[in-house]
Amino acid sequence: MIDHKTIDDLAHRLGEALPDGARNLQQDIEKNMRAVLTSAFAKLDLVTREELEVQKAVLARTRSRLEAMETKLSELEQQINNQHPD
Repeated sequence: MIDHKTIDDLAHRLGEALPDGARNLQQDIEKNMRAVLTSAFAKLDLVTREELEVQKAVLARTRSRLEAMETKLSELEQQINNQHPD
């Protein structure tokens, strides 16, 4: 989930990008943008960078273990084939 500081910062930057004539409405526009952004991000299935990094590490460990198991299986199959040639 995106934190409120990020949304506030994004809304503020969007407000600053408004033309000079709309600057007097900047606070109202930022407030509305903040609400729209919060609502839009809430509907998305987002994860934090930390959650992503944890899942990448889990996947890397799982892949490593799978490769080790595949190697061991191949070795065992070779042993069986050497003991019982067809």
